[in-house]
Amino acid sequence: MNKIYPSAEAALRGVIADGLTLGVGGFGLCGIPEALIEAVKASGVQNLTAISNNAGVDGFGLGKLLETRQVKKMIASYVGENKEFERQYLAGELELEFTPQGTLAEKLRAGGAGIPAFFTKTGVGTMVAEGKPHQEFDGETYVMERSLTPDVSLVKAYMADKSGNLRFRYTARNFNPAVAMAGKVCIVEVEKIVETGELAPDDVHLPSIYVHRIVLNATPEKRIEKRTITEKAGV
Repeated sequence: MNKIYPSAEAALRGVIADGLTLGVGGFGLCGIPEALIEAVKASGVQNLTAISNNAGVDGFGLGKLLETRQVKKMIASYVGENKEFERQYLAGELELEFTPQGTLAEKLRAGGAGIPAFFTKTGVGTMVAEGKPHQEFDGETYVMERSLTPDVSLVKAYMADKSGNLRFRYTARNFNPAVAMAGKVCIVEVEKIVETGELAPDDVHLPSIYVHRIVLNATPEKRIEKRTITEKAGV
């Protein structure tokens, strides 16, 4: 089975549609599938629910889909750095399911593991737990959280072999493996594609069984969200 597609647009063809739930990897601007997001924008699909740690920034990442009003709802744990997100939310134009970061990671991991729900103490006694089932274990109160299984997952990895085994690079791994495992269809954007067998088994961070389509983006932009430097005397 050939998993490699000639472009991001081709990889989305026949998969992306109005009203879908998208799982999108990345943390801040690190490890985001920028070419796939751009292809979603170009497709013109509407009324998407996006699951991601955050919503990018104005004009980049998921921020592009907010600007074109293609996202109707965000399920996220951080919503800063994006003025258009703020404007839409405060104006009642964008739905938000605000989720603690660890809970969001576990909701995706559980979805990929076939676990429909789990209990956690995070959020008990706050608005996060409102309307959700509660259960007592060993004298402590827990809230039940449902897992997440996106219709389509968009993921960024550093390298893939032609079978779809993935290797991530440093902190760009972040949410990407969990998002990949949770999606009913997983499309991965990579910087390098090698022959099957070239990745040593110990170097495979995510096995090919979770990957359905692969697209090469050899020159990603790799923005830095906030560049900070230290001044040194004599420099």
